[in-house]
Amino acid sequence: MREKFLVTSREDMERRGWDQLDFVYINGDAYVDHPGFAAALIGRVLESRGYRVGIISQPDWHSAEPFKQLGRPRLAALITAGNLDSMLNEKTAAKKFRSHDSYSPGGEAGRRPERATIVYANRMREAYKDVPIIIGGIEASLRRFAHYDYWSNKVRHSILLDSKADILSYGMGEHSVVEIADALAEGKTVAEMYDIRGICYVTSRPPISDKTVVCPSYEEVKADKLAFARAFKMQYEEQDPFYGKTLIQPSENRFVVQTPPALPLTTEEMDAIYELPFQRRWHPDYDAAGGVPALHEVQFSLTSQRGCFGHCHFCAIASHQGRIIQHRSHESLVRETERMTHLPGFKGYIHDVGGPTANFRHVACAKQLKDGACRNRHCIGSETCPNLDTSHDDYVKLLREIRSIKGVKKVFVRSGLRYDYVLADHNKAFVKELCQYHVSGQLKVAPEHVVKHVTDLMGKADVQAFLKFKDWFDEANRELGKKQYLVPYFMSSHPGCTLKDAVALAEFLRDTHMQPEQVQDFIPTPGSLSTAMYYTGLNPLTGEKVYVARRPEEKQMQRALMQYKNPANYDIVYKALCLAGRRDLIGYGPKCLIAPRRHQAGRRPDKAGRPAAPSRRQGRGTAKTRKFR
Repeated sequence: MREKFLVTSREDMERRGWDQLDFVYINGDAYVDHPGFAAALIGRVLESRGYRVGIISQPDWHSAEPFKQLGRPRLAALITAGNLDSMLNEKTAAKKFRSHDSYSPGGEAGRRPERATIVYANRMREAYKDVPIIIGGIEASLRRFAHYDYWSNKVRHSILLDSKADILSYGMGEHSVVEIADALAEGKTVAEMYDIRGICYVTSRPPISDKTVVCPSYEEVKADKLAFARAFKMQYEEQDPFYGKTLIQPSENRFVVQTPPALPLTTEEMDAIYELPFQRRWHPDYDAAGGVPALHEVQFSLTSQRGCFGHCHFCAIASHQGRIIQHRSHESLVRETERMTHLPGFKGYIHDVGGPTANFRHVACAKQLKDGACRNRHCIGSETCPNLDTSHDDYVKLLREIRSIKGVKKVFVRSGLRYDYVLADHNKAFVKELCQYHVSGQLKVAPEHVVKHVTDLMGKADVQAFLKFKDWFDEANRELGKKQYLVPYFMSSHPGCTLKDAVALAEFLRDTHMQPEQVQDFIPTPGSLSTAMYYTGLNPLTGEKVYVARRPEEKQMQRALMQYKNPANYDIVYKALCLAGRRDLIGYGPKCLIAPRRHQAGRRPDKAGRPAAPSRRQGRGTAKTRKFR
């Protein structure tokens, strides 16, 4: 079994007759050989090009010795923190340590350091001083410039400077990592690779020309929030593979340089990558620990596309994967499904067919493949571009093909459905087919909020779009004779959201009889527009001031208001309503969120919410005060 995986030990190398690896890949996650895990994906791509790759997963970072276990690599060390930013992986929005890590064996927390990319790179440099170090993955990608770090509450250097790495591969790195590998194999120095797309490097002699943009320096963005906002806007506007310019950010006497993004993968390239010999399971070394929990959600899922033109401001996918959709062919996805039906543990259920957004199956418009995504215009969000191609025909055809495959009982859609995109297509038929074949009781959607100025700052459609889609969904289920429900996700404390806005959301939940079981606090992760708003108090794209909830207590209030029916939240909800000037929502009327703190027995309200007359039993010493929590 081990021989079907990438090398993870000296014994594996010996069995293959290898005395040295070309690349040693340091990985902050446990090694799962599935295309949904970065180390496996990049490792398999390099392997397919003839390179010898070995993986060291979650090494003990307290010394350099564990980093030597596969020997000195011939070409370079590759380093990633894993599928999540290591700080987000470790801590919650309240900056408390998480007790579970889905990307570690048995879900055990604490198996990687904080700022894993930096720690791993420095340990690898300690182990082999002359080996080129290439960092990549989501943590490196979104921290490639000077950035605000929520967990330390300060502006930090580019991760390139703190890690002392030679090259940073940002975005989806298949193109850049192969070009880097080929250049190293040809004997080129790091300095001879500075024309590769999709990389960042540090130099004392920046390539300033009419094809470059110089951002405010690290020193400027650290000292001045307005400069931070300007720098973010410049970086945001140059993230297109067709017209994006080389970006330069000074830092003391050095310069961080970002080359233009890599070109989108073609359908043929994506097909080839996802048909590499992935085992679609965790490495056998983790069997005793019960495996790696993160695999369960994706093991029997299909990645049909990458990229997102959805424009959610709190999401950094556009900065990492790009706004231009890249998709696989139907034929490739059918072949993968057929292989999946023969895997151990497959019970006939495909858990998902999609990408960052399931129903974004093709480019937003044909223009993007020639000229790129519009610099100052968005495809969908608070408004929908009239040039947007909203057809769901290809996605529907794909779903039909997959669910007709022998051995497939049900195909679910779970990777985020943009209902405003469905509405723009005027496609009730799609909703009905979705309800009939691809929903099992619940469909999760993400309106995020209901107050327009908040949803505008989120880059989301207004609440009327959600309500219209809900009507379509309910109508489809009535026609089908099914009892199925929408499960909406809402976010608290997003920039722009005041306490009064949070109360308005609670009133909406009351009126629609929704009770969210889970509530997501906004977390200012690096690379997103919303994080720039959080730090600066400005919208970098417009320069307008934005209200930001920063105090832990206010964040707690906004979160609790969404779950006002939970008795444990009574005190904080009471305080929130008082501070918001909404004592009218404390009482017994049909519009009230919570009851008063106390009332005497026998004085229960009538149907109109008015207190009833005192009971005859009062004053006899038999009545007890009842507390409502």
